[in-house]
Amino acid sequence: MSDPHGQSSYQVRFDWGAAGAATIGPGAHAVVWVDQLTGSGSPEPRPGGEHVMTATLETAPDVAAHALARQTELGGRFTIAVVAAGATRPDGTLRFAVEDLLAAGAIIEALAAVGIDHQSPEAAAAASAYSGLKNATRHLISASASSREARESSPA
Repeated sequence: MSDPHGQSSYQVRFDWGAAGAATIGPGAHAVVWVDQLTGSGSPEPRPGGEHVMTATLETAPDVAAHALARQTELGGRFTIAVVAAGATRPDGTLRFAVEDLLAAGAIIEALAAVGIDHQSPEAAAAASAYSGLKNATRHLISASASSREARESSPA
């Protein structure tokens, strides 16, 4: 019996942090590690390997183009695990990061736009978050707790 949290029956999967990557990555052709504010990411290291791509909101079209090209090369369904890095709490645990959710949603939406669209419910929810907030995305990212934290900790 397969792990329902692995989302293995879906072409596009979504989860959080290194543990999420370990859960949804097996069997995927690629893992996309989404860290919109590089450096504020998950308390655990990002997954490694030749099939791991680091992505942001700005690179969503590139990820989709790469996935479509790989699907064409394979001649069949290309599966992709999109993983939001999240951020670190003071105690070292993973916390939700709105900027990574929105960037992951943009990537999932870009994948759907090129026809890679058999999404897990988790991936569909991330894409819907981005789609519904698309016009406010830049503001939400700049106003997020992670962005404020980065501004407050950087030397003036």
